[in-house]
Amino acid sequence: MQQRHTFNRSARTLLASLALLCSACAEQPANPAAAASPPAMAVSSQPPSQPAAAPQPQPALSFAEWRSQLRSEALAQGISAQTFDQAFAGITPDPSVLRADSSQPEFARPVWEYLAGATSPVRVRNGQAKLAQEQASLAAIHRQFGVDAAYLVAVWGMESSYGQFMGEQSVIRSLATLAYSGRRQQFARSQLLAALNILQRGDISAARMRGSWAGAMGQTQFIPTTYNSHAVDFDGDGRRDIWNSSADALASAAHYLGASGWQSGQPWGLEVRLEHNFDYALADPDNRRPLREWQHLGVQVSDVAGLPGDAQAALLLPAGYRGPAFLVFDNFRAILKYNNSTAYALAVGLLGDRLLGKAPLQAAWPLDEPMLGRSQRIALQQALSEQGYDPGPADGIIGANTRKAVRAFQQAQGWPADGYPTIKLLQQLQPAP
Repeated sequence: MQQRHTFNRSARTLLASLALLCSACAEQPANPAAAASPPAMAVSSQPPSQPAAAPQPQPALSFAEWRSQLRSEALAQGISAQTFDQAFAGITPDPSVLRADSSQPEFARPVWEYLAGATSPVRVRNGQAKLAQEQASLAAIHRQFGVDAAYLVAVWGMESSYGQFMGEQSVIRSLATLAYSGRRQQFARSQLLAALNILQRGDISAARMRGSWAGAMGQTQFIPTTYNSHAVDFDGDGRRDIWNSSADALASAAHYLGASGWQSGQPWGLEVRLEHNFDYALADPDNRRPLREWQHLGVQVSDVAGLPGDAQAALLLPAGYRGPAFLVFDNFRAILKYNNSTAYALAVGLLGDRLLGKAPLQAAWPLDEPMLGRSQRIALQQALSEQGYDPGPADGIIGANTRKAVRAFQQAQGWPADGYPTIKLLQQLQPAP
């Protein structure tokens, strides 16, 4: 939610690269340490070994000296000495947090495996049970924030498996570690100060402020600044408790989604079919057109769900032209503001659909299409650059510039220009000697 998941996302997007891939266990949440962002792809059925983490530069100050400076800053911002000293009692840097911060897994699961886990029968059954269990709260939340219950519960399911998996690490220790010697020290420092503000307010104790290694907290996996801007005391007990109160957690998520532009009663997206010889280059997240124009261009929509013809949508091909196609609307963009991963937003939308009893996808995924690992994506970007295209930095992250370069190369080859990187494309760019 953010800034809300920006730190979360930085941890997440570090794991990810195709804007559609994500890794998560079938019944585990898409939390920052694990899976909520776009990952890469498993070429081997064997679990790959992790690459060695890059050595961390040694901080100029000792941890005690750094903590003393932070204490002065916190007190100047209104944090009491008692709050600070209680929060930092016994706190030392956590090496496991630094390892997580610096790791860049070579492989992750393909988008269809991620989505299968996100919409597994167990997760759907549990979500439907939560819809019934929280019916009164969800109705009240909808009246106040205008977020549809099924999709709000889907976010809950993705973030913490309906409150089951929230992370067990000390948020203060994790953020102190990252602020002291992580990759994004200033950002982590701002989150740490925000976390101290939460403690000062009395919403939670330091001992119970648990979360992910990246500092995401509670059933909604908020980072501290997002908590301070969007957390809600919905059960009226005087505390914004996203850890232990499902009403507070759900209302807080709804507050964020509503502020992000969620439109009640409107679909997040629709599965569509594309006519033969469709121009796949139109499938770009920045290419938003009215629904009626997409239909004129050859996008076949079986159910417009009451949408007006001028409803703005983008065409999404999460596995290239061989996989399912979607028109995605404003509510999809609202989900992306919660977590800027196409795979995550698809998972929320499809899980919400399943909770409402909607039919599963009709099109098949290209299960025979091996996906690129991180080193292969870097090689792809380097090869595109060498041939005069401009994919941006060779960082293994398939962003807008890389997709544009891939499309240009595909068009030069006379291939469907869907911007989707494949093994075949890499082999064409790097022919065997």
